[in-house]
Amino acid sequence: MFLNTIKSSQGAKKAKARVGRGIGSGSGKTCGRGHKGQRSRSGGYHKVGFEGGQMPLQRRVPKFGFTSLKSLCHQEIRLYDLNRMESDEIDLATLLAEDIIKRSIKTVKVVASGDIKRAVTLKGIAATKGARAAIEAAGGKVED
Repeated sequence: MFLNTIKSSQGAKKAKARVGRGIGSGSGKTCGRGHKGQRSRSGGYHKVGFEGGQMPLQRRVPKFGFTSLKSLCHQEIRLYDLNRMESDEIDLATLLAEDIIKRSIKTVKVVASGDIKRAVTLKGIAATKGARAAIEAAGGKVED
């Protein structure tokens, strides 16, 4: 088989409609454009989504989704992020120094994702039950 011998299967390619070839063709006279109006004219341009001045659909339907303002100042970190850190005492300042959180973050919570292999002390950082259990099992502690 060669690329120059490949052909489309029978009926896959449809012939282009020839408009304006008389009443017998099914699309004579107005050529499928209907009567009058901007779209019937040659060069009758309108932008995508334009509905003749009516409020367009994409502006009629409500926007969806929601960004909580809390998410801008709160962040969750994982147990394996604590493994990568050099310090044994971890608070907001050490997380910021090691580029794990941004400056705008005010509260941090540790979630149980991954595992922790060394003892660390969390100061002023919240932890889920699972994360707290994993930290204490590794010999660390969580100070609220």
